[in-house]
Amino acid sequence: MTHTKIREDTTSANAPILETRNLVKRFGSFMANDHLNLTIRTGEIHAILGENGAGKSTLMNMLAGLLEPDEGEISYRGKPVRFRSPRHAMEAGIGMVHQHFMLIPALTVAENVMIGLKNGRGPWFRHAKACADIRRLSESFGLDVDPSAKVGELSVGQQQRVEIVKTLYRGADFIILDEPTAVLTPPETEELFRVLRALREQGKTIVFISHKLNEVESLCDRVSVLRSGKLVASAPMKSTDAAELARLMVGRDIVPPAPRPVPAKSEPVLEVRELSLRRNNAALLQRVCLAVGEGEIVGIAGVDGNGQRELCEAIMGLSADSAMEGEIRIRGSVVPRPKPKTMTELGVGYIPEDRQQDGLVLPMSIGENLILKQFRSKRFNRLFTLKRSRIREAAEAAVREFKIKTPTADHPAGKLSGGNQQKVILARELMQRPKVLIAMQPTRGMDVGAAEYVHRRLLEERERGCGILLVSTELEEVFALSDRIAVIYKGRIAETVDRAEANVDTIGLRMAGL
Repeated sequence: MTHTKIREDTTSANAPILETRNLVKRFGSFMANDHLNLTIRTGEIHAILGENGAGKSTLMNMLAGLLEPDEGEISYRGKPVRFRSPRHAMEAGIGMVHQHFMLIPALTVAENVMIGLKNGRGPWFRHAKACADIRRLSESFGLDVDPSAKVGELSVGQQQRVEIVKTLYRGADFIILDEPTAVLTPPETEELFRVLRALREQGKTIVFISHKLNEVESLCDRVSVLRSGKLVASAPMKSTDAAELARLMVGRDIVPPAPRPVPAKSEPVLEVRELSLRRNNAALLQRVCLAVGEGEIVGIAGVDGNGQRELCEAIMGLSADSAMEGEIRIRGSVVPRPKPKTMTELGVGYIPEDRQQDGLVLPMSIGENLILKQFRSKRFNRLFTLKRSRIREAAEAAVREFKIKTPTADHPAGKLSGGNQQKVILARELMQRPKVLIAMQPTRGMDVGAAEYVHRRLLEERERGCGILLVSTELEEVFALSDRIAVIYKGRIAETVDRAEANVDTIGLRMAGL
């Protein structure tokens, strides 16, 4: 164990519930897990940390029966096991709540919970009894789930509780949560933590995968750190701190962005004037006024769901189903009817909020995703035929420059870790040297090292003269990068202040509407 002062604690009274011994998983020549020896104790919340591509998801997929190890052994409740399917793992008491929920929006909560179970099939499915059982289970753990509600009408936080209920209903005592707070608002995160502590009190064992070190510190009993597929440390949370964990994850100190001089006043490259947006008679944006200057980062601070997404989609012309009023200008010229193709041609780059749904074509390769906005250009196209060698060269260059962890440059984007998928999107947008960049949640789900890299690239774009509209629910990120901060609340810009005049308490109050 190198670069670490934390040590394994062998005095815990709780017996191990799960152990791995020399666990190995390879994908071709790529070693995803390298002889892992991990111990998780009964009734604890155990954090698993590591960079994007460190092997966390591969390890969890083996524990949950989605993958089988190439070498080594998994011991559960003192007995060797080899799970050949998620059903096999669930029958043993291991369940997993994935970062991207496995729910069907058109079905009710009860139907989603029961789907796949023998008593949830065919004409003998007793909906009323299922609802009563689910309501009783959710109340016993304080989950507050309405079994008759349509899943598609629930908030993200409520959908996550449905996933937890689904896992508990199937009898799980060992629950794996993969990046559970990545898409939650701060109040939803606090509510999730309350639920997880209640589960722990009732004897459940929780494995908590996260990149947010402050959350790990406040919630978890123990922590294990993976790097390049190997276990580099495992210890009680009380014996370490966030700075040490960050060093263990990336193998070096994390350096925050250096203080920067306030940019001189410059001509706006992006202006939003009196922008209003309505959908189904509901006001989503109300007379929003905003400007981003050349070489300036304007951060949008706000609790998720207050109009940030609608604002960015309106600028990019992705709100065709909504009634829009107001004006959008790029470098002083009005864009009469914004459309994605038009905005791209005007030099606007776009990092969407949901990388899987809106940012990538998951079955396509890294290279194919990189050229989605340039596939008609002479660089990649000749007489309506793609230049495959050029695409591969661009992909290999992006993999090197953006440190994308992948077996090959031809690898499907959908098989990359979330943070590496985000790097592919960043590479694609920066390849075009945009004049304006709209960056929505650019580091969501990324480890501290990858987030540091993204921050550095955004600051380099700022120095190049790009105007950046940064949307983030992470106040630390907004304060670290922004030259000016605009607070959005219920579709309105509540206040815009220079970064030097802003403080966290005041911005937090504005975000709450005070």
